[in-house]
Amino acid sequence: MTGSVMGNALMKFAAVDFGIQWVLWVVAALLRTERFYDLAGSGTFLFLVHLSRRHTNTNYLRQNVQTGMVTAWSFRLGLFLFLRIMKEGKDQRFNGVRDSPGTFFMYWTIQGVWIFVTLLPTLMLNLEKKDKPLGFRDYLGWGLWTVGFITEAVADQQKWKFRSDPENAGKFIRSGLWAYSRHPNYMGEILQWTGLFISASSVLSGVQYISIVSPLFIWYLLNYVSGIPILEQHAMKKWGSDPAFQDYIKNTPVLWPLKLF
Repeated sequence: MTGSVMGNALMKFAAVDFGIQWVLWVVAALLRTERFYDLAGSGTFLFLVHLSRRHTNTNYLRQNVQTGMVTAWSFRLGLFLFLRIMKEGKDQRFNGVRDSPGTFFMYWTIQGVWIFVTLLPTLMLNLEKKDKPLGFRDYLGWGLWTVGFITEAVADQQKWKFRSDPENAGKFIRSGLWAYSRHPNYMGEILQWTGLFISASSVLSGVQYISIVSPLFIWYLLNYVSGIPILEQHAMKKWGSDPAFQDYIKNTPVLWPLKLF
């Protein structure tokens, strides 16, 4: 596919992406709720990846596997986050936000940016009419994605089970994967999108390699913006004076479980 044709297709996908977020922002602002924010995000991922998959009428194995992996990620994470917020009633990220339509709009817009940038390698892959035999980068990428998917799913389930036990009320988790990383779910998230870029890069060329911004954006977002900083700050306020938590912070890596190696 020529650069101009692919560029036009990507612009249409971006328009669909932001259109969905802004329409749902109106509904969320009127209801003053963030309960379907994450579900809307994962649903948009799902919609765009399948929309791009059908755009060129190709049926390559690499495209099918990549689309299937994004689909699995969307279903699992979207359902998990939706069930979590339905159980807890609110998301602390939106404290002081849900009652401010303008600030709330920015959150929905940022979600649109996150979706488009994160999906960029997969969108480009699905728009490509050329194909190449599967090779090392495909298997490496899919392997990383699989490790990341399992890591994130296990970490989320371990924390869900821990927090569901009344005996753990007011406590912090330091068992299972959480004994090796303070944020193993985020580690899994980064591995998944890194793997999908590596696989997609098998058929990318020239300016298309700009899609490496996808895993870099995820890494930066989780490390410095909306993920780890917020949770670390909240944890310090809650358990900062607890000697056990101080020991956990001192001996457990923030993200990558380096002590395993």
